[in-house]
Amino acid sequence: MNEFFVDTSRRLLHMATTFFFMSIIIFLVIDLPEGDFATAKIAELQSLGQTVDPKMIEILRETYGLDQPLVARYWNWFSSILTGDLGMSLSTQEPVWDTIKSRLPTTIMLMLGVLSFMFLTAIPIGIYSALRQYSVGDYVATIVGFIGMATPNFVIAIIAILIGYEYFDTVITGINSDEYIGQPMSWGKFWDSVSRSWVFILVLGTSGMANIIRKVRANLLDEMNKPYVKTARAKGLGEVHLTVKYPVRLALIPMVSTIGWLLPTLLGADIIVSQVMNMPTLGPLMLGALEKQDMVLAGDILLIMGGLTIIGTLISDTLLRLIDPRVRAGMEKE
Repeated sequence: MNEFFVDTSRRLLHMATTFFFMSIIIFLVIDLPEGDFATAKIAELQSLGQTVDPKMIEILRETYGLDQPLVARYWNWFSSILTGDLGMSLSTQEPVWDTIKSRLPTTIMLMLGVLSFMFLTAIPIGIYSALRQYSVGDYVATIVGFIGMATPNFVIAIIAILIGYEYFDTVITGINSDEYIGQPMSWGKFWDSVSRSWVFILVLGTSGMANIIRKVRANLLDEMNKPYVKTARAKGLGEVHLTVKYPVRLALIPMVSTIGWLLPTLLGADIIVSQVMNMPTLGPLMLGALEKQDMVLAGDILLIMGGLTIIGTLISDTLLRLIDPRVRAGMEKE
């Protein structure tokens, strides 16, 4: 019990430290481009043909606190987050939470759908591909894998939209049909969202699925050629029992460690795919915030992505500790 408490405390301390340094890096990266929200706003007004007084830049910078030193601006932003206040978006003049709360459930549900699709589809295909090496199914899985890894997700999204419109006379963009837009949530609207989400999940999960197939196949082939498998087979252990209990289990252990980096990777890929497919997720919102140099909104969304990385890594470590006795033994020695 004491070892568990010490290990948990150490992990939480590492998470807090990582989160703090991550916030610094995010703030510095967002602040790197030349200019700020005030200059971007002035440029937008000038592009519309409006005459802007040069002093307006100074007024805007003072209004939004952009005239303060970098350290002061960072601390104002980060200290507010620590108190649960995500701040005020510079571009919308609304609280950041009010801006993202309508998109957050959709983003989470779609990302969970993509993760489920990737693992539930890729793992059986990878296992079959390894156990039936050089078969027709193995070659098909290999070709699909290479195509999925080589083709950008947004290209697959455009092809899916064109196929839906050309051959099925339907528009597959957007999370809801026209009759449900602006309507309160109901069972009809929920199932409409589900029925229109599967194309987005398929598109976004294709490249990740292909990558997992290749890794599962390679790991399982490596395990199947190890001496303990040959010894167990020589002793008459059933092929199915032997394969599932030992090689498959060990081959899937490295897949657990991918959860930590998959979550932010999916959100990163979601930026362009959601833009193409008109999905109300955090991706397009962050893209718009970066274009307008709204460092509060963009910084909060990036920090959420970073937090997902930390949480995903914690989940990976916990699962590895539960399913891999070698990890538990190593921790006990420490």
